[in-house]
Amino acid sequence: MTDKATEISALLAPTVEAVGLALLGVEYLPAPGGAVLRLYIDVPEGAGEGRAVGIDDCETVSREVSAQLDIADPISGNYTLEVSSPGLDRPLFTPAQFARFAGETAKVSLKLPQDGRRRFSGRIAEVQGDTIVFEVEGAGLAVAFDNIDKARLVPDWAALGLAPARPGGGRDGRPGRPKKGGRPA
Repeated sequence: MTDKATEISALLAPTVEAVGLALLGVEYLPAPGGAVLRLYIDVPEGAGEGRAVGIDDCETVSREVSAQLDIADPISGNYTLEVSSPGLDRPLFTPAQFARFAGETAKVSLKLPQDGRRRFSGRIAEVQGDTIVFEVEGAGLAVAFDNIDKARLVPDWAALGLAPARPGGGRDGRPGRPKKGGRPA
């Protein structure tokens, strides 16, 4: 996160927690004519299996933080506030979030190139303090958390039953799709 995003996150986290949700992270995207302030919220860990963030949650958080942003005024100029659930391609903002999703694949972009790369996809192998270790092309790649610009999980579409057709496999990877010349499964 940028310094501005970190500042805003610290300001708004208690407000989001007060409505029973967790602030995962903040994206602050300045642009000519107006910035975008995007908050990612989720149900706190252990708050109930199967509960997900809904539109009502996003609206509630938007109302609460709008009032707080009007008073604190951390952003000069015009901006658009967006409140969102993390989605399937969940962004990762802290080492603890990387640790929570160890074993999953993440798409990462770095602030400074490392081993000749600025962008890569790799399996989150482990978290050692402020160092995230990824498995990239069969080798370990240790990255300082401070060097990570953005990171998102890569959804496993096949496990979700939403994979596209596999060439030569004889079966479309999506549920309910027939085998070649056959009936739906």
